[in-house]
Amino acid sequence: MEDWVTIRKLKAKNPEMSLRDIGKMLQVSHHTVKSALGRASPPEYDMSGRENPKLAPFKEVIFEMANVKRFRGSRIFEELRSKGYTGGKTAFYAYLDKVKIEAQKHYTPYETLPGEQSQFDWSPYTVPIGGELTPVKIFSYVNGFSRTQIFEVSLSEDQGSVFEAMENSLVESGGVPGRIQTDNAKVFVKNPSKNNFQWNERYLHFCGHYGFEPSRSLPGHPWSKGKVEKPFQYLEDHFISGSSFESFEDLHSKLKAFGHRVGTRVHATIRATPESLLGEDQKAFSALPETRYIGIKEEIRKVTFDCLFSFGGSRYSAPWMFAGKQIWIRVAKGYYLEAYSQANKLIARHKLAMTRGSCVIEKAHYRGNRSDVGNFDRLRGMFLEVFPGYELFLEKLQAQKRINARRHLSQFLELAKLYEKEDMVNVIGVCMEYNVYNGSFVSGYLEKNCRHALTLPREPFIYHLSAIEATREGVTCDLSEYQLNQQSEEGA
Repeated sequence: MEDWVTIRKLKAKNPEMSLRDIGKMLQVSHHTVKSALGRASPPEYDMSGRENPKLAPFKEVIFEMANVKRFRGSRIFEELRSKGYTGGKTAFYAYLDKVKIEAQKHYTPYETLPGEQSQFDWSPYTVPIGGELTPVKIFSYVNGFSRTQIFEVSLSEDQGSVFEAMENSLVESGGVPGRIQTDNAKVFVKNPSKNNFQWNERYLHFCGHYGFEPSRSLPGHPWSKGKVEKPFQYLEDHFISGSSFESFEDLHSKLKAFGHRVGTRVHATIRATPESLLGEDQKAFSALPETRYIGIKEEIRKVTFDCLFSFGGSRYSAPWMFAGKQIWIRVAKGYYLEAYSQANKLIARHKLAMTRGSCVIEKAHYRGNRSDVGNFDRLRGMFLEVFPGYELFLEKLQAQKRINARRHLSQFLELAKLYEKEDMVNVIGVCMEYNVYNGSFVSGYLEKNCRHALTLPREPFIYHLSAIEATREGVTCDLSEYQLNQQSEEGA
């Protein structure tokens, strides 16, 4: 082919040159020159008719071992060597590629009933955030029946971040499916082998808390969760490619907006929009538990009396009513530091400090100790709007605290935002019974005897404790968080 190109190019530039002159220059026969100039296309040679004489005696053996016994090429080559083959590997593998029949992959579509199955997976990407290329992990959660897809993003893919993404997806879906299909990542599976398969213990705790059955795809079988695998290509083509973001929050908000757009387009398989069918899934979902899951890498910290707790060499503020008390902390999305009360309610959220020794403070956490919250008469009016008929409580508080009455009443009103009204009415009675009108006393009593009101309304949920009981030693939080309520026990 190279000669054909050279001959035609040389003749085009030198039309007066004879065939013999061109042949002498290129050291080829003038007949070759004549043949090349007479061809309109480059020469092609059919190599299929050629047969390697060293492989000829083994043709039937190679075919049988490759297509019947399904031996690997290296195994077939060793077998041929033992039978007297003296040729090389290159010729052998070239022939093997010709005779080996590749198995055609085909899959049977598998559809699930409403609320029966969801699928979960994630993929790493590198995107520009604030002008710098930043590695992120995007999680995808797909409800099998409606094809509703929920995206979450994190800077980390540790077990805490994975569980958080799955947890947020369950909340956004509005319920818990019968089972969730995952791959064999270490956060889910301790040993993926068929003969000695073992789930990750913490993942079983998580499944037990939310009440769904864990399900996994076998290694090398990504098509068994194709509903969550395929949409990543659409995400890459229509969201990741060519996009840049001002901040992590900007990435998160735009990703959520993209997920909403995906949910409103007609899906090619179900011939409907996922959002229109989500209601069918939600009818079949189990109810969500009232509290989030604890047990990944949460740590306990004690809040100092200046309302600060430490993490990673830096200090962060917590609301004043938790001064001197223990709280749970955890890293969320690899970007935030979250603090939770012992009642398992979010009380503070900070961006992680980039340098050690930082002090991250939210001024609102000190609101209960401020002296500029307003005069006592203004606070009295706010109190009576919420708790009419309790003027006697205010009179006794003012008589006992005198100069500090405004601060203690302000603390009481702050606590009223966190707890149910009936709990606050109950603590008013306790204060009057023991003649104690101290903000710290009210906070401590509520913390020990009441639950925060900052909870989305949920239906009673029957906890599945089999996984938790099977691995009790690995639980890092108080097991009372997993107790069945009275209604659930009677129903069971």
